[in-house]
Amino acid sequence: MGAAGVAVANAPVSYGAFELTVGHDPNVPSGVSVLDQVAAAGYAGIDLGPVGYLSQGGQLGEALAARGLGLAGAYLELPYADPGALSQALPGLDAMLDTFDAAQPYLTGPPPRPTLADSGSPARRAAPGRSATDPSQGLDAAAWRQFGAGLGQVVGRCRDRGYEPTFHPETGTYVEAPWEIERVLELSDIGICLETGHMLLGGGDPVAALRPWAGRINHVHLKDAVLAVMAGIIADGAPVTDIWSREVFCALGKGDLDVPAVLGGLAGIGFGGWLVVEQDILPRTAERFARAAQDQRDNRAYLAARGL
Repeated sequence: MGAAGVAVANAPVSYGAFELTVGHDPNVPSGVSVLDQVAAAGYAGIDLGPVGYLSQGGQLGEALAARGLGLAGAYLELPYADPGALSQALPGLDAMLDTFDAAQPYLTGPPPRPTLADSGSPARRAAPGRSATDPSQGLDAAAWRQFGAGLGQVVGRCRDRGYEPTFHPETGTYVEAPWEIERVLELSDIGICLETGHMLLGGGDPVAALRPWAGRINHVHLKDAVLAVMAGIIADGAPVTDIWSREVFCALGKGDLDVPAVLGGLAGIGFGGWLVVEQDILPRTAERFARAAQDQRDNRAYLAARGL
């Protein structure tokens, strides 16, 4: 644990391993390699990544324990506003929670958080970053009512299994702009993940959000981002995948996020729990995968120099 009970983790996506690359790109590092890199860099834990990537069940717990790592959580997109599609997607939630259960006996540190996001739509994925200035891109009143009911079902399912979830804003979904995040907070009692990178891309200000959301922030994904790159994606009418291929997310301190202000704000509200460093990339070469490992060592050193 770091300052004030903050545990600093990383995630497979920082090494280029996520749903768009695992099983598709031969250059993706193995789960064992990523575990080794995260532990060697000095992180206290790791996010799960795609279920099965790091390992399965008790073997995952043993692999984490052998490296002194905790499990920070796992990210899952679900179609809350579509009852039929949500019902079909719930086995994915159960598989994630089953993985948590199997790993838990081996773990130390804060418990893992189900990190819930909206699954968006083709229209939203084709127009990232637009809803902040164009509310017509968002859900209508009836869809928001269904969203609230669906989210309530998922939150209850997590709590029934003994896990307190968090909601993760995500570019290219129906919860990316500040007004959409506020709507989720009105519809549910779920905690919010202070997702600094995606909040910036969606037109928000993570630093300004700290005080009004102080009682709701129960998880942090710390990302830096270059807003000029995002502006280019919007100007070009490019899809959401370009936020990864153009590397809108950068090393901590290299972008437009006021990282010291975020850290100071978290200390000011007494935040404790997992702070997951993420630097999402979509590598195309073995060299870029290798450079990702160095980036994460640098990110850990950046935070250590600032008291975490």
